Amino acid sequence: MKRVAFVTGSSRGIGKACAIELARAGFDLALTARTVTEGEQREHSSTLKASDTSPLPGSLESTAQLIREAGAEAFSVAADLLDTPSLAAAVDATLGRFGRIDVVVHNGRYIGPGHMDRFLDTPVDLLRTQMEANVFATLEIDRLVLPQMIANGGGTIVNIDSAAGYSDPPGPAGEGGWGMGYGISKAALHRIAGFFQVELAGQGIRCFNVQPGFIATERMAQDMAKFGFDASGAPPAVVGRVVAWLCTDPEADALSGSTIEAQHVCHERRLLPEWEGPTVQVGAVRYDRSGAILEELEAAFAAEHGG
Repeated sequence: MKRVAFVTGSSRGIGKACAIELARAGFDLALTARTVTEGEQREHSSTLKASDTSPLPGSLESTAQLIREAGAEAFSVAADLLDTPSLAAAVDATLGRFGRIDVVVHNGRYIGPGHMDRFLDTPVDLLRTQMEANVFATLEIDRLVLPQMIANGGGTIVNIDSAAGYSDPPGPAGEGGWGMGYGISKAALHRIAGFFQVELAGQGIRCFNVQPGFIATERMAQDMAKFGFDASGAPPAVVGRVVAWLCTDPEADALSGSTIEAQHVCHERRLLPEWEGPTVQVGAVRYDRSGAILEELEAAFAAEHGG
């Protein structure tokens, strides 16, 4: 029986890339997101200053087609991180379709006003909303999925992390930084892997934080220039290849409970040979295209990864 991966936020960007690479690695896919068909209008403004419902490229339908072209089965089910019943329905439907879930990739996150606003401009209720979507929605899914993983002998949880969860922004939101809601919610998400490692490793559960670094996604290209971000990051396939490696290579077992700097691991292991390597900040470390670690940051990377 083929293994099954459940990927949130898989209509575009990193989630789409993870789904495709897992399909190529031999998994069937359950795909969840808000956008089912191309051209749907969904709120994706980053700020309270203006609404933006212009269509973004990508949908569950288009990702599913690519999954099938990769030789895997694709099962799409609409779900919203702020609608807990829709998450339960998505998990139930997936288990009904496949009978198992072996991997969960928590890629989806809150998209909407507040995550690129400054603290004094952001209602506290919007901070709570971001915590709900970015943290508690993932835990709702985990509570539903983990018992059957354990019963089946184990499974893997991948949390798509962010350096925003453990480092300060380089500037205020709108000047190269990000809103507090994004940072504090990613910080809370960042702590989950360690708890799962302590509590569930003996029952076959592995959990990883995957820190993508700066990635050139469709939404980055369409929405983020006004906030000081361009679209010159690494391709989403970098993260997809790393996630597929974590889910298939026994060598990754030793990394459970830790944070994986995706761009470094992809480049070091040549998981995407055609990619020249990172030239932007990757967590605490900055790399050039030759893979050399800048000397003054090498100690920070070693400390983060135990040497």
